[in-house]
Amino acid sequence: MDTDQPLPNSGVELSAAPRPWTNSNKRTAHRRFRHVADRSAGVVVWVGGLATIVSIMGIFLYLVWEVIPLFRSASGERVATIHVQAPRAFSSNTTVIGSDEYQEVVFVLAEKQLQFLRMPQGTPVPKVGGVLEIAGTVQSSVLIGQKGNRVSVATQEGLVVPVNIQFRPVFKGASRTIVPSSKVDDPIRVIPDGEALVRHAHSQQDERQVIAAFTRSGGLWVTEVKEPGEFSFSDEVTVTQRGLVVPQETTITHLVLDRFGKRLVAGTDQGELLEWSLQDGANAEVRRIAVGEPGDAITALTYLLGERTLIVGTQSGQVMTWVPVIEGNQASHIPLRKVTTFQAHAGAVQAISPSQRDKGFLTVDSHGQVVLHHATTGQTVLKFDQVGVESTALRFSPKGNGAVWLGADGRLQTFSIDNPHPEVTFRSLFFPVTYEGYDEPEMIWQSSSGSDEFEPKLGLIPLIFGTLKGTIYAMVLAIPLAVMGAVYTAMFMHPHLRSIVKPAIEIMAALPSVVLGFLAGLWFAPLLEEIFPAVVAGVLTIPVVIGLVCLVWQVLPRSLAGLDKYGIDLLVIMVAIVGTVGMCLALNASIETAVFGGNYKQWITDHLGLVYDQRNAIVISFAMGFAVIPIIFSIAEDSLSNVPRHLIAGSLALGATQWQTLTRLVLVSASPGIFSALMIGFGRAIGETMIVLMATGNTPILDWSLFNGFRTLSANIAVEMPEAPHGGTLYRVLFLSGLILFAFTFMINTMAELIRQRLRQKYSQF
Repeated sequence: MDTDQPLPNSGVELSAAPRPWTNSNKRTAHRRFRHVADRSAGVVVWVGGLATIVSIMGIFLYLVWEVIPLFRSASGERVATIHVQAPRAFSSNTTVIGSDEYQEVVFVLAEKQLQFLRMPQGTPVPKVGGVLEIAGTVQSSVLIGQKGNRVSVATQEGLVVPVNIQFRPVFKGASRTIVPSSKVDDPIRVIPDGEALVRHAHSQQDERQVIAAFTRSGGLWVTEVKEPGEFSFSDEVTVTQRGLVVPQETTITHLVLDRFGKRLVAGTDQGELLEWSLQDGANAEVRRIAVGEPGDAITALTYLLGERTLIVGTQSGQVMTWVPVIEGNQASHIPLRKVTTFQAHAGAVQAISPSQRDKGFLTVDSHGQVVLHHATTGQTVLKFDQVGVESTALRFSPKGNGAVWLGADGRLQTFSIDNPHPEVTFRSLFFPVTYEGYDEPEMIWQSSSGSDEFEPKLGLIPLIFGTLKGTIYAMVLAIPLAVMGAVYTAMFMHPHLRSIVKPAIEIMAALPSVVLGFLAGLWFAPLLEEIFPAVVAGVLTIPVVIGLVCLVWQVLPRSLAGLDKYGIDLLVIMVAIVGTVGMCLALNASIETAVFGGNYKQWITDHLGLVYDQRNAIVISFAMGFAVIPIIFSIAEDSLSNVPRHLIAGSLALGATQWQTLTRLVLVSASPGIFSALMIGFGRAIGETMIVLMATGNTPILDWSLFNGFRTLSANIAVEMPEAPHGGTLYRVLFLSGLILFAFTFMINTMAELIRQRLRQKYSQF
């Protein structure tokens, strides 16, 4: 057949061969698309990373922005200065001043003359005030209580007349007008006829009034007035009067009563405090306490808000706080103890006015210098310039944002004060502070109470301590189990079982922490309380049982030992563990009787000096450890599995055992990854909120005991933030807690990364 002849036409057209330039274009287009895609992916990754950094920095800066006002210094200025007219010169004994909460109207009560002045111009308010209907010569005028404007006016003849001064806001459209008013109550006789009153003190609690009066002859009388209550069956007013013994040759300069009328304290011209417990009745004995140098007369004396702490001012300008101390639980014999000495004035302290909102107070000296102090922090916060005029009266505004001062020459000045966070200093946050009712400086967190007179205790150290305590106890349980589980899974477990076990453990990380906290607090904590002796026995016996089972497995015939690829070894160990746990639970009562004398809680108290709380650190150790184990296990197992197999094979081929290969090669090579796993688990534990919130007693205490609870920074934020007023002290301290947690986590992660990089460089040859 002639092969050169063309083939007959079959009706099928053969396609032409592909042109070389077509394939080249396709390859070029594909490379161009891949290049664009790679660049786009790089841009997306770059933008995403930058956005993450910016977001973290934004969070950090926002936390700092909210915290900065906490440490801003107090400020204040004079708002207005006017001159007040009076029939006679103003006297500090017979003059009382005050203002409404908006500082729009100021009242001046000088003897019987009551004036209301509308500020800042000082315009008299018409048709109110004037000369009060009080019979006799006014000798002493004091405030009744620390809140409100109820004044007690006493005459030389021994009559005390309460005067109620009120301010009522009236709104007309968008404008507000303060309308003042006054009411004079019936007089009360407080000393026998023929005596001349010099000074007095007046307290009132509900329908009970107590009045102490010091006479010119040196007598001290206490009058108690009980009015019928709202649900009383009698309308009779009961008045009782008794005299108290005053030390001879003693001149009382000031008298103060607490609001309950149970304690009377007097200051003398010799620099002493005299104290009587009025609960003792006619048997009340006087106690003498030297305040300072002999002869340094007490020139000002009053109670701080809450009427527990005394503020003492002296002739030499000293300002001190004194608190009662209970000795032997004898409430009727309570001495006074000095707590804080503040920065002294240049002249005699002539008036003291406590804040009606917090533990701050104002003092003024004979040169007219007004100074702001705070009792909790023990600091002198703010000083105003001297006026150079004797002081007559001083009053803190009701909202604590201003003050009113009156000089002996009739000069009246109003001040504005900006000190929104007086309780917070670096010392009060991170160092021990002596609070009211405590004998020694302590670090305490107690942000609120049921009373407005409560002293906030905002020490952050108990919260930081609780955060570390919960984290350490959780890691003590999680690290051995997670790391050893990762080692066994990566090095000794059959690959088929590894493909089942590893995902199962990683699924544990998906359990919500609120579920773990719920189970730990409501199920595990009560259960642990019942089976605690069995748990102690299990912790001691389970490791021993596991070790014995492993030893027995090693001496089994090779034919049986080879069953580990089917997971028989794990099954045997699990059966041994379950059997040991079951035995411990069955012998729970016997163990408690034999080891703990029948009551493990009492045994712990008697032998260890500790108290067992149901929700304690042991519960958190199990619950938070359960949450951290999957994270550490997963990362550590990946690090161990990523060790090159040829290195392991070479080690085994050179005669090393599996254990030698593990300890001298695999763990060293995987140490950066294992360290990262531990740090990530540490960060997970330190920031945990719901588990510690639900499974501990949330008690902010400094105690390493396993048997009591604690409170962490994160849990404290979750508990306190809903009740914290926006912009208030507690609100900003909680932001400070978040900033501390943020900074602490950042430092831990930074150090961890630096250490991981060094480990990686050091062992890179593996």
